[in-house]
Amino acid sequence: MNILIILAEISLVILVFSLVNWIISKIFQQLTKIPLLQGGVWNAKTFRRNLKGILWLCCVLLCVSIVGVNGFLIYQGKNLQEYTLSLITSIPSVFWISVVIAILQSLGILILALLSIRLTNYLLPIACTRAKQWEQSTADDESINAFFSSLQKIFTTGIWLLTIIWCAQFFRVPKIATQYLFVILRIYLIVAVGSLILKVVAVIIDSLDILSVKHSSPDNLLRFYDRLRHIIPFFKRCLEGVIYVCMATLVVQQIELIANLASWGHKIIKLIAIIFISHVLVELAHLGIEELLLKNRKMTELQKQRRLTIVPLLQSSIKYIIYFGAGIFILEIFSIDPTPILAAAGIVGLAASLGAQNLVNDLVSGFFILFENYYLVGDYIAAGNVEEREVEGFVEAIELRTTRLRHPNGQLQIIRNGEMGSIINYSKNYIYAMVQVRLAYEVELEQVYGIIESIGQQLKADYPEVLEPTQVDGIEEFGEYYLLLGTRTKVKPGKKLKIERLLRKILKDAFSREGIQIPIRSQE
Repeated sequence: MNILIILAEISLVILVFSLVNWIISKIFQQLTKIPLLQGGVWNAKTFRRNLKGILWLCCVLLCVSIVGVNGFLIYQGKNLQEYTLSLITSIPSVFWISVVIAILQSLGILILALLSIRLTNYLLPIACTRAKQWEQSTADDESINAFFSSLQKIFTTGIWLLTIIWCAQFFRVPKIATQYLFVILRIYLIVAVGSLILKVVAVIIDSLDILSVKHSSPDNLLRFYDRLRHIIPFFKRCLEGVIYVCMATLVVQQIELIANLASWGHKIIKLIAIIFISHVLVELAHLGIEELLLKNRKMTELQKQRRLTIVPLLQSSIKYIIYFGAGIFILEIFSIDPTPILAAAGIVGLAASLGAQNLVNDLVSGFFILFENYYLVGDYIAAGNVEEREVEGFVEAIELRTTRLRHPNGQLQIIRNGEMGSIINYSKNYIYAMVQVRLAYEVELEQVYGIIESIGQQLKADYPEVLEPTQVDGIEEFGEYYLLLGTRTKVKPGKKLKIERLLRKILKDAFSREGIQIPIRSQE
């Protein structure tokens, strides 16, 4: 009989610890579904395994203690059955009544929780399907599915945590334990609702993006949306940052030891807002400048080049002004007086300008290049010696300090304005496409002149880049086995290479049709 009593006590202890272990495992299953608690430094599986080991170690120690105490009682000659009954009867009946009532209340709460979870699992998929049908677009179905999946997890975990708290209150556990459970519940709800808001934001932004693209047309303001659409990913990241900061602030407020750190939350939110607004203002300024200066379709080529030259300068200036203002606002957020910093920056800037003669030279040269209109964006120029080599190419950008040239072979050349030296501009008003043709001494020159002039007339009619028909300059050179004939065609700036290559091809085809051979040195 004594052995049966000992086994019953050990079985009860094992049952209680098994129930506690099951409850903890359910809680951890829900916690590991929270995105913020997945991976990273905090490994939920390792922590759960360690906690499980501690629980079973306590269970084993308690079972050994039960065996030891009962063995000691048997050694003293006491009857375990009578001792256990006397111990049970010494407990007031009110306690057993309260335990039974607590068990019944807990069972009722558990049944209500299971019914609520089942109802939620039934209704949310229906709501998800209705939301997809109402949206009438499959582009954001993934966001909608993620939202309702997170909502289902939040309901399930929240119901279980609330059930545990109520059960703890029914069994009248120490008040401090209940308070900690409420803190855990609040932290979980903050994190879960924050994650849910992230999903809602993703759904809303994706839906608005689709609608904006769908309804944009040249007649409404949405025509600019496609040019500003690249801001959307940055907008998402900023919103996510704000939501995460709000979540962290609310979580910190729940913990008394670090509650003072919550005051930094609104400062970080203001910082993110200033960064986003400044970025948007820069993009809007770029768009506004382009629309204001480049919208007119009736501009001449020269006017278009001038405006293309001034647009990057205006955009850079406005960008620096906006970012400078954003920096001042950021300093004020963190209660830093910007006046001494600006004064120190002015002094340092003056000292640097006095010492950096090359920088001043570049800036002054860039100013005169723009003011006196030496060249514009799109011009083909050749600049003076830079490190004992001449550079040439199409002008891609003119900045106050440097000029960017794109060589015909594709390489980008960045030259300091102070080192431009002598400049040859091949794109002012007009330029001649010069093509030289080798002819055999036996060729009838009058026939060749007629072919070239007829080709020049046709070239003028077919290509608007050609300003005047091709002219024959005459014989340029008497070679050993050929005559060198020179031609020139007046073309628009920047079209020299194109027309030269085109004219060579047309002349080759025409000479082949007329039987005029281009002489080649014979190999001896």
